[in-house]
Amino acid sequence: MSQDNNTLNRRKLLKAGSLVLLLGTQEIARGASVVAVRIWPAKDYTRLTIETDGLLKVKQTRVSEPPRLTVDIEGIDLLNPIRELVGKLKSSDPNIAGMVVVQQEPNVVRLSIDLKKPIQPQVFNLQPVAAYQHRLVLDLFPVHVPDPLAELIGQRMKEMDEASERAARLLGIETHELNARTSARDPIGELIARSTGGTTSTTDSPGSNEATTTASANEDSRSSAKQRPGARNSAINETDRLIIVALDPGHGGEDPGASGPAGTLEKNVVLQVALKLRDRINATKVNNHPMRAYLTRDADFFVPLGVRVQKAQRVNADLFVSLHADAFFTPDPQGASVFALSTKGASSAAARWMASKENAADLVGGINLKTKDATVHRALVEMSTAAQIKDSLKLGGAMLGEVKKIGKLHKPRVEQAAFAVLKAPDIPSVLVETAFISNPEEERRLNTADYQNDLAEALLKGIVRYFGQNPPLARNRTV
Repeated sequence: MSQDNNTLNRRKLLKAGSLVLLLGTQEIARGASVVAVRIWPAKDYTRLTIETDGLLKVKQTRVSEPPRLTVDIEGIDLLNPIRELVGKLKSSDPNIAGMVVVQQEPNVVRLSIDLKKPIQPQVFNLQPVAAYQHRLVLDLFPVHVPDPLAELIGQRMKEMDEASERAARLLGIETHELNARTSARDPIGELIARSTGGTTSTTDSPGSNEATTTASANEDSRSSAKQRPGARNSAINETDRLIIVALDPGHGGEDPGASGPAGTLEKNVVLQVALKLRDRINATKVNNHPMRAYLTRDADFFVPLGVRVQKAQRVNADLFVSLHADAFFTPDPQGASVFALSTKGASSAAARWMASKENAADLVGGINLKTKDATVHRALVEMSTAAQIKDSLKLGGAMLGEVKKIGKLHKPRVEQAAFAVLKAPDIPSVLVETAFISNPEEERRLNTADYQNDLAEALLKGIVRYFGQNPPLARNRTV
């Protein structure tokens, strides 16, 4: 009997050995299993993530000429999911030129990344959170970052030059002749002159050459702004200046935000609304002041909450508008909401819950805690002013007054809570929950161009209405 058992055991071993030979050594995982690989390309930075069911160890090497990053990943083998990482790379990636992945040695995979420009990489691990398991993250930040404010001003100057050229062609004269005949005030020229210590003409002009839409607040609003006790000196605001509105589409990249019953992702719909609102802002003037929108993200990539605030501050934004799509445990709640900052507790239990949920975005999206400046983070959390909150409530009220004309409101007044993304001390800031994406009907509406256009139009009207009653302060902007 024992001899028969030995024979059976030998047969099992032989079969197992045959299976190993058929699979090949590269198809057997000796470490962690790869769940998914993802690439998030963006001008700001490119992120690569390798999601596994176990923790990975890494060793990185950089070469400056030509720029290349090599990462040895210990704990995985060269299975198909890792090979897919190369296939996910797009030629349009602004930072990565090419990738090669090889089995360096047993249980070690080498990822070589050819770069299009000098890069400052951050390579770190994220613990399991939400729907994610362990993630190895490679963030590739360009060393030389363009000045976003200079880019905004450059775009504006290009538009003005193109408008002058169109006008000259229509009149059949040379552009320099048209410029000599007109005395239109040039806010960008004044800005540059102030920055360089020069002077520029501020002669009033009967009109403008720009082919943009003028959206001016009504006379009653302007009069009330001038007569309001403690109102800003309207004489200061007689000079044209560029009004910058920071638009902040929530979530993005690794952080999808909420999802609807049909699978709609919050990060996608709020970006679509933001792009529509951007186009409207860029084509609008308020009391002859040109407006320009700046997006904290213009594509599908993750931006930490503190960085969103810093981006708005870097362009000297006059307003900060964060766009989201609410969700709840049940499909019943519906309607849009607007939130402002509170430093004394939330205005309702729902507002407190909402702030807690939105403030957790950094955990889901994934930030490198080793590089997080605790002092800066604490300043963002603690710094706020009564004036900022007061102006934010005014802005929120103006927006609610317009949004209620196109759909339901969840609350008829501006709610308040400690949203981390609203804590810029010098910028009136609001967070707009466009609808409840967890409600099937509102999810359907969020996906329609008509509703997105209506919502963008309503938010624009709210911004114009706010500035009509609260003229932007005179401010020198440096290029």
